[in-house]
Amino acid sequence: MSRLAYVNGRFLRQAEAGVSIEDRGYQLGDGVYEVWAVMDGKLADAEGHFARLERSLGEISIPMPMSRAALTVALRETVRRNRVRYGIVYLQVTRGVARRDHAFPGVAVAPTVVITARSGDAAAAEARAAVGVSVITRPDDRWARCDIKTVNLLPNVLAKQAAKGEGAFEAWLVDKDGLVTEGASSNAWIVDANGVLRTRDTGANILRGVTRLSLIDVAREAGYTVEERPFTVAEAKAAREAFLTGAGALVMPIVRIDDSPVANGHPGEVATALRSAYIRRAVESAI
Repeated sequence: MSRLAYVNGRFLRQAEAGVSIEDRGYQLGDGVYEVWAVMDGKLADAEGHFARLERSLGEISIPMPMSRAALTVALRETVRRNRVRYGIVYLQVTRGVARRDHAFPGVAVAPTVVITARSGDAAAAEARAAVGVSVITRPDDRWARCDIKTVNLLPNVLAKQAAKGEGAFEAWLVDKDGLVTEGASSNAWIVDANGVLRTRDTGANILRGVTRLSLIDVAREAGYTVEERPFTVAEAKAAREAFLTGAGALVMPIVRIDDSPVANGHPGEVATALRSAYIRRAVESAI
């Protein structure tokens, strides 16, 4: 059965779905996106993703294309029609279709809305988490507004491809001061020598990760000390544990950074426990 996509109010076979060649998302990268994890057919961390979507749209002056209630219906229906129980649902909103010009259109145009959903392999994800993943480090050469979840992702794509080329799962980006900002498509964490969980503060040029924010709550409720404080690559390599978070990977232990094993080269107890706790809460609160 062909997968179905939601495009501006219609469900179409994904192979036949499309938007205008003058859509500003295609021509200029003038749009934003959001990704929800799907657990048991429901949207995980729903409130956080809706809030971030609204903020991203506001930062680049694109109106919400519909009410949050209507958008929830569209997202759920896309998940249902694609029979996704575990996986992701992807939303992209662009400024819409207009004659190509760098400035915003002179007259109001309707935003373009595209939603797709795809199934993931839960067993494979758990098997990956059981052995851990590796990351490489790369200079952070992105623009100065990474807090907006824009579709302009070329630097992230190049970093991710570099990781793939070296057989790694992810690339960690490093700023001019030698501090890790975040991953190409995830947030970066360590458990330092004192047992403190550390992740970069959102005052830095990073995306406000929804899974990251939820995990801060989960970790503190479990009694861990969490600090939104930067760390160097050297600190990460010397850490007790390292892991990453994101809607696709959830909480994923890291066992190698560049050519250096993290601790004993196996997933740590903290990351493993937090993954289970996060999934449990996400399933219980999904809508």
